[in-house]
Amino acid sequence: MDLNSLIREEVLAQQAYPVENALYPVKLDANENPLTISEALRGEFAARLGEIFLNRYPEAGAPRLTSRFAGSFGVSDAQVIIGNGSDELIHILCSAVARPGAEVMIPTPTFAMYRISPANAGCRVVEVPLDGEFDLDVEAMGVRIKECPPALTFLASPNNPTGNCFSRDRIRAIIESSPGIVVVDEAYHNFYGQTFLPLLLQYDNLVILRTLSKIGFAAARVGFLVGSAELVRQLNKVRLPYNLSAFSQAAAGFYLDHEETFLKQAQDIRVWREGLYSELLAIKGIQPRRSDANFIFFSCDFDSDHIYERLLSGGVLVKNFNVPGKIKNFMRVTVGTPEENGIFVKKLKEILQQLGA
Repeated sequence: MDLNSLIREEVLAQQAYPVENALYPVKLDANENPLTISEALRGEFAARLGEIFLNRYPEAGAPRLTSRFAGSFGVSDAQVIIGNGSDELIHILCSAVARPGAEVMIPTPTFAMYRISPANAGCRVVEVPLDGEFDLDVEAMGVRIKECPPALTFLASPNNPTGNCFSRDRIRAIIESSPGIVVVDEAYHNFYGQTFLPLLLQYDNLVILRTLSKIGFAAARVGFLVGSAELVRQLNKVRLPYNLSAFSQAAAGFYLDHEETFLKQAQDIRVWREGLYSELLAIKGIQPRRSDANFIFFSCDFDSDHIYERLLSGGVLVKNFNVPGKIKNFMRVTVGTPEENGIFVKKLKEILQQLGA
């Protein structure tokens, strides 16, 4: 069997999405909530999972859960799809628009799945670099929209890995000038607060993505797509019938029942983020960027590959970004607990001192 003749060139040319599976005492690489829940809530959650019948399929399409979250978002049930994380919803969008020659536009740097999913679906991916402040280059994106209107445009705000929200007027300019679907991914909404949900009434080409992964349910893999009822009706044809497990549905319902607990955790993380930013700002050789998310993107005056490896050897895992151009020698650190942040800062200072900073 000749796989090179069977598998599309776009797939053969890719690298799989990199995930570090080794265990480290301080794990600050994946933008997860570092906090767990109380023993009482853990017991309640375990009891809820114990009520699931393992011999039965989960509720197809999760209609009851969809209705609850639609109410939370202030939209109709017909405007929401719940997916196996936002990744599945990105894949559904790409699969639905993947006509021959279909184009997907993304700003860069941004979330890797915006590039991987459309390529896997057979779409052509066009990358438009962000400006010097890591904001949208509206002029360059506008030129591309006029020359070859994209079927899909992905805009993460706050953006990963840069941590900043794009200017709202620039996002609106892209939505208004695009004949295709514009996705605003609000995965980090809970650490910023503003949303584009009210604009769904104004723009039928706008789609909002949300997730529970960053707020404390990364293990459950629950994501949300909110858009026009007609678009959601078409996308549901692409969604697999039992895409969300009964365990994930139970976890999402549990989240809504105790949402205030998790929102309080998000508020704590926002406070810790400011403290971590101040500590990084005081370190010679490190330039942190202001963040609207639960992580901080920072540049180094030294080789970030070397610093990354030294942090690993000290038991601290962060995300390394060392790409020639705008993000050469950049790193991203998730905001952990104060104790975890302290260990990270201490290790980083020790490494920089050894390098002569």
